Amino acid sequence: MLTSNANNIEGLLVLKLKLKAYFELLKFRLSFLVAFSCGFGYVLASPSTLNWWSFAMICIGGFLMSGASVTINQVLEKHLDKLMERTKNRPIPTGRVSDQEAMALSAILIAMSSLILLYFANPLTMGLSLISMILYSFVYTPLKRVGPIAVFVGAIPGALPPLLGWIAATGSVSYEALVIFGIQFIWQFPHFWAIAWVSDDDYKKAGFKLLPSGGGKDLNTAIQIMIYTLFLIPLGLLPMKFGITGINSAIIVTFCGALFLSQTFSLMKNGNRKSALKIMFGSFLYLPIVQIAYLLDKV
Repeated sequence: MLTSNANNIEGLLVLKLKLKAYFELLKFRLSFLVAFSCGFGYVLASPSTLNWWSFAMICIGGFLMSGASVTINQVLEKHLDKLMERTKNRPIPTGRVSDQEAMALSAILIAMSSLILLYFANPLTMGLSLISMILYSFVYTPLKRVGPIAVFVGAIPGALPPLLGWIAATGSVSYEALVIFGIQFIWQFPHFWAIAWVSDDDYKKAGFKLLPSGGGKDLNTAIQIMIYTLFLIPLGLLPMKFGITGINSAIIVTFCGALFLSQTFSLMKNGNRKSALKIMFGSFLYLPIVQIAYLLDKV
């Protein structure tokens, strides 16, 4: 009896550790932000009476597809992850999850997400979510070792979640949908490049080439970060221009854009890691604040 109980406890412990490793594969914070952006697009496009059940399922579908994408990414980069401090303890490099287990998990997540988005949204939403997964996992991932073109490619699936949410609510691609896609698309560049600047030493170990201007942490790269951040200010006013939102969110978005832009001046002046960190954290704050402002000011 004691041996049986010990075996049961050991089995439960093994199961708990395995489930924890699977959870780590999903990169919860990243996948949650994808789900949030999907929900943002859905609510912004929906009439005043929101279908909360459909909203929840769209968010879940986005979360699952994101989890599948990042899991495939980790399978493809398992040997590179071993080389970097920030990734060497992930489930696959440490052997807590095998390649086969990770790919099986991805297949299940893709199937679940596709069925959810097809049933609760429409075929276009499901199709674009699959395209997003393919671009991220099988195009962006290998391009990271080729050059900064990877950032442009990665910005497409990175900006698709709010577009997917809009299409889920309306069934079509409209200029309003392209506006919210464009804002998140441009935001990707200072966001990606700030992370690449901060993690440059680690990225070099894996051969990642994400910084522009020849990959240097120099004034040219800082200027490009500033230019793309500057573009966010006029882009942020387009939802008001097209009648999606009102003046209140326009004021908030302009203020946030100006603060975000001001952080780039420090990087241009000092060119140090501390300034890049401020831009990185600023990018993390900018997007959800702007999206929440749009939602609260929806016309």
